[in-house]
Amino acid sequence: MALNILKLCVGCSSPEELEAWIDFTLEDKKRRGAPAEQYHTTRMIPKRVEELTDGGSLYWVMKGGITCRQRLLDVRPFRDSEGVNRCHLVLDPVVVRTEWVPRRPFQGWRYLSPEDVPADVGASGTGELPDSLRRELAELGLL
Repeated sequence: MALNILKLCVGCSSPEELEAWIDFTLEDKKRRGAPAEQYHTTRMIPKRVEELTDGGSLYWVMKGGITCRQRLLDVRPFRDSEGVNRCHLVLDPVVVRTEWVPRRPFQGWRYLSPEDVPADVGASGTGELPDSLRRELAELGLL
């Protein structure tokens, strides 16, 4: 069964901003002749790699709630130029909107078990609402 990761998305306040950043980064890599793949670098290396890469996703927390996800393709540990062990979480560049679920800030990343995973937008039969409206309705207990 797939396992997921939960992480704060620092620097982006909406899935649209994340998509724009991914597009910019991939274009920049193509211009420089680097492999055009999207990844997130983290210091802590997951131990449950097989479960993560067996259909797992990285769920992003933005503005106090889970808003979207990206499918995890690979986990690549490496040592940086200062000798610190780090990891590239290789991601599918497609950002999938999820139902908004409130989350408090935390450092690093956390495993997200399958029972705690929010549904993709539209998967529960609801139409797609703007993030701000979904957040407000969820805070009122209406979603």
